[in-house]
Amino acid sequence: MRLEGPAVTESTTEDTKPTFRSDVTVELVKHSAADSDVLWAARVSTAGEQSLEEITKDPERSKGLINYLMRDRHGSPFEHNSMTFFINAPIFVFREFMRHRVGWSYNEESGRYRELQPVFYVPGKDRKLVQEGRPGKYVFVEGTDEQHELTSRAMEKSYLDAYAAYQEMLEAGVAREVARSVLPVGLFSSMYATCNARSLMHFLNLRTQHELSTVPSFPQREIEMVGELMEAEWAKLMPLTYAAFNKNGRVAP
Repeated sequence: MRLEGPAVTESTTEDTKPTFRSDVTVELVKHSAADSDVLWAARVSTAGEQSLEEITKDPERSKGLINYLMRDRHGSPFEHNSMTFFINAPIFVFREFMRHRVGWSYNEESGRYRELQPVFYVPGKDRKLVQEGRPGKYVFVEGTDEQHELTSRAMEKSYLDAYAAYQEMLEAGVAREVARSVLPVGLFSSMYATCNARSLMHFLNLRTQHELSTVPSFPQREIEMVGELMEAEWAKLMPLTYAAFNKNGRVAP
């Protein structure tokens, strides 16, 4: 299932058809993840081979154990699962994403091997534009209509100029890996990202804001949009683990 954020707008020129988007998309393409994975992994410490019985039992009967593991930060049982997402987002989102290394695997499309398409990020009207305060204590507030108009106009012009230079170099025979250097980080890219529940919880703790979180976080909105869509998929796969995560302050065990 493909989940989407805000609306998409398009613009065209004579030679190419650039697309200006304000959304991101996340698709859960495969998974092996269930609350029972936490239980058999945890119970092997006391039950040995009998812990395999947890695979077929209703995990609801053991939600107290899941909450205990989360609360007391016994984290390794939350690693015995896997989720693979296909993510389409601006390059600057992926550069922040890849700071998360433990428990994550990534494969991204390559500008060395394919011609990159002119799809670019422009903030939507709901994106707060103005930063107030200093790092660590700042907030974002709504921009004016004039600021939104300026942002869209300046970004679209910059994108079109950059992509025209990219096309000019490719047509002249310049290698893709060289020509791509002129393209901005607002260009959309796509990647597969694979993680387990523990690594995803750590990501969500840092990259989303939530009323139940006990640790303040100041994520950039665009990576938070990705996080929210991933969270929605994970919540359906492991509802008891997800509930325990929220109950215990959204801190990764």
